[in-house]
Amino acid sequence: MTDSPLISTDDLAALMDDPTLRIVDGSWHLDGRDARGDFERERLPGAVFFDLEAVSDHSSDLPHMLPTAAAFAGAVGGLGIAESDTIVVYDTVGLRSAPRVWWTFRLMGATNVRVLDGGLPRWRAEGRPLVSGPAATPPPARFVPSRRSGAVADLPMVLAALTGEAQILDARPAARFAGEAAEPRAGLRSGHMPGAVNVPFLAVLADDGRLLDREALLARFREAGVAFDRPIITSCGSGVTAAILTLALAELGEDSALYDGSWAEWGGRSDTAVVTGP
Repeated sequence: MTDSPLISTDDLAALMDDPTLRIVDGSWHLDGRDARGDFERERLPGAVFFDLEAVSDHSSDLPHMLPTAAAFAGAVGGLGIAESDTIVVYDTVGLRSAPRVWWTFRLMGATNVRVLDGGLPRWRAEGRPLVSGPAATPPPARFVPSRRSGAVADLPMVLAALTGEAQILDARPAARFAGEAAEPRAGLRSGHMPGAVNVPFLAVLADDGRLLDREALLARFREAGVAFDRPIITSCGSGVTAAILTLALAELGEDSALYDGSWAEWGGRSDTAVVTGP
C-alpha cells in the first residue's frame, strides 16, 4: 500500500540521507522501565526521544492525556520536528507505544508520519546501524499544529456509542476485558463497557512484532464481529495500545476515533456501567 501508515526497515534505510527525515523513539513502558535510558543505550542514528508522559496534559489526573496543540507544537519543535517533515516513529518493543505517538503526530497536523514496522528489534536483528550515548540537541524547528477533527473520542462520545451510534473496540487482554484479571492501575474496576468488542492488541500483531498483513487483519476484525460500515472507537487501559488497533484499521483504509481516557477514565468512575464476562 502506498498510503500505508507503516514503513519497512528497507524503506527507512533508503531514506536515511533525506534531509527532511526525522526519526522519533516513542517508547513507553507500563511497567515503569526507563525508556529514556533505553534510548541512550541503543537507538537508530539521528533519532530523538519523545517522552509520552512529559508531552501530555498535566492538569488531568488521568495518565498521559493529550496535550494542547500549542504545548505539543512547542515540545516537538524543540526536538527539531516540523509538521511537513518525513517523520518515522519506532519503539523498543516492536509495535507497542509507537502507534500512540504516530496517532498524536497525525492528530496534531503532521502530514507525513509513519510507524517503523517491527521497530527497534527488527532493525537490530537485520544488523542495521545503531548508536548510543547522550543524543545531541537538534536545531529547533517550527511545528504548526492543525488539529484533525474526529480522531479523538471523549466520555460523552463513548456514552453515545453505547446506544449503537458506534462500536467500541477494546484492545486490552481478554482476561482484563472479562473482569477475570485485575487492572494494573489501582482503584479501577474490572470488566468492560456494555456492548464493547474485545480485540486484544496482540491479536493484530505477528510473532515477530510486526503488524499482520491486510488479509490477516481483516480476518481478525471480522472474527471479532467488527462491522466496517459503522463508526469505530478504539479503547484500552490508558489510550496507548488502543492506537495499535487504530493503526491496524488505518492499514485497512478505515478511520477510527481513539478514546483518550480509555479504561483509566471509565473504570475509575462510579457513574459508568461495567459488565464482566466475554
